[in-house]
Amino acid sequence: MSHAWMPASPCGDGCVNTAHDSVSGLRQTWRAVTAVTAILCGAMIALALLLPGRQRESAIRMWFHAVLRAFGVKLEVHGARKFQEIPKRGVLVASNHVSWLDELAIDAVQPIKLVAKKDIKGWPVLGRIITAAGTVYLDREKLRELPQTVNELASTLRNGSAVGIHAEGTTWCGLASGRYKPALFQAALDAGVPVRPIVLRYRIGDHVSTQPAFIGSDTLVDSIRRVLKVRGLVVEVHVLDEIAPGRAGTRRELAKLAEEQSNRLTSTELEIAPSTGDTHRARLITPLVA
Repeated sequence: MSHAWMPASPCGDGCVNTAHDSVSGLRQTWRAVTAVTAILCGAMIALALLLPGRQRESAIRMWFHAVLRAFGVKLEVHGARKFQEIPKRGVLVASNHVSWLDELAIDAVQPIKLVAKKDIKGWPVLGRIITAAGTVYLDREKLRELPQTVNELASTLRNGSAVGIHAEGTTWCGLASGRYKPALFQAALDAGVPVRPIVLRYRIGDHVSTQPAFIGSDTLVDSIRRVLKVRGLVVEVHVLDEIAPGRAGTRRELAKLAEEQSNRLTSTELEIAPSTGDTHRARLITPLVA
């Protein structure tokens, strides 16, 4: 069996910068209580599913935004305010992958059906809610199921939905990124729909931050604790231009186009805050403009 779909990231514990200012212990406790309350209120999403389309989407989007804020994370959206340029036309949303916060940030912009690792389904409370939002789970240990997943995604795209994939196939620290894996891009080709690259980036002030990264020996609890402690964390969602159907003839070409567009860095440079053992500090990271 080929393991081409099972990428590994070189990012490890040394990539995580723990030198940022922390909020007080009381503030951390307040955030934790508020976040748990917000997550538990997510059970009301089941009621939101009964609302008409636009109201349903707005209610779900606001809930994800509220959970982000409860964790002390501010959301900034750069570029288009929605992933679907034309309503009810399917679009494959291809993003990088840094943190468990990625899903919350994406759905806070526009609730979409995401492809995620199977273990997310087992997360307490949050896993159930992410599942209820229409998440498609991929078991990386059972690659024989991949063609079936691609067919399922293509059908969903043909029906006019936005579907999100983490194109690198695994998490990176946020200062470096991986090659985009072409397998799931086949769904966009089969459905004849555009691809919308988006880039997620986390920063504190004028520094790119690795605090929310979910890498190395991290457990979900470890990463959550870091997020609860950090002061001034911002997640940027950069919504880039659509890649129209027909611009690429194969899934490899399509993945390369999306990767190149995501790696196109412009405008003013941001500094990388120093972190012990970080192997990705040799260059400056620049803001991404849609």
